Amino acid sequence: MSSAGEKRKLQLNELEELQNESYEHAKIYKDRTKKWHDKHILKKEFYVGQSVLLYNSWLKLFPGKLRSRWSGPFTVLTVYPYGTVEIKNDRDGTTFKVNGHRLKPYVATAFLDEETTVLLDDP
Repeated sequence: MSSAGEKRKLQLNELEELQNESYEHAKIYKDRTKKWHDKHILKKEFYVGQSVLLYNSWLKLFPGKLRSRWSGPFTVLTVYPYGTVEIKNDRDGTTFKVNGHRLKPYVATAFLDEETTVLLDDP
């Protein structure tokens, strides 16, 4: 073979090695990011009598900046295995089952009776 042919063959081999290395690096990066994200997932556990909010996916279809997609509060009646939760509407008393992924704990906060004023610039 001529020297040009051998040089071209060497370039193709180097290119293939670079491709394999980039594939391996991408796989390592994907595994690391998956491990990091999995570590930060919080497990939601609900108990009977807990107040929760329900995610309303219909509101996602009609975008509105200030519209809350969470409705409620609801009260947990029964927690079934595999993430199903039976909840009761506090307003009208209807009960239904939902997936636990659509719920988040409701934390009622006490409103302050006092008004606070914050001045932005010093007089």
